[in-house]
Amino acid sequence: MEKFAGVQALTFDLFGTVLDLGGSLTPFIGKFLERKGVTLSAQRFWEQWRARQRIEQYQDTILMLGHSGYLETARRALLYTLRLNNIPASAEEADEVMQAWQELSPFPEVLPALERLKTRYRLVALSNGDPHFLEYLVRHRIRWDFDAVISVQVVGAFKPHPGVYRRAAGLLGLEVGACLMVSANSFDVMGARACGFRGAFVNRYGLPYEETPYQPDVTVKDFTELAGALL
Repeated sequence: MEKFAGVQALTFDLFGTVLDLGGSLTPFIGKFLERKGVTLSAQRFWEQWRARQRIEQYQDTILMLGHSGYLETARRALLYTLRLNNIPASAEEADEVMQAWQELSPFPEVLPALERLKTRYRLVALSNGDPHFLEYLVRHRIRWDFDAVISVQVVGAFKPHPGVYRRAAGLLGLEVGACLMVSANSFDVMGARACGFRGAFVNRYGLPYEETPYQPDVTVKDFTELAGALL
């Protein structure tokens, strides 16, 4: 599309955008809750866990006590959610639940869309994940050869810290306006747009966008629509 003529690289969020977190994790959560004799639904537990994880990440960045990493903030959020629901669990049981993150799978339409998009753009993973975890996910779960995989660890702060987007563009040898952030997380698109990126909001979950002047250039429901909009 002429609208995106200057875009050279697409930077993809992974967690919740490329990878289906809820679909991958709720079966494991459900089995855990059943073993514990808890009637709370796996979906509700996951929603609480995910919401708390975001708070943990924001706190981690704002306090500037040292970047803890993605899996550590996810673990802290899990422990908080267990306490929130009065579910007793040993450290070993919490570790067992955390192992489910090794089983994440991509949404089914992602890889066919990436095949189409690679004909025009550099495709880059730009993720809050830890470097070794990203390497594992890209190689063994997504199974896609991105042109680059960039972890926020290079900045030491979680998205939407502006340093993440600016550093990513620098590592790619591009001006920020030549990059387009693709994310199902509206705060991620907003953060990228505020730094001069273009932005695509993959609204997989039917959620409202942020109240901000930094609106997405395009909003789609999945990667099939994304490829149609960008090609």
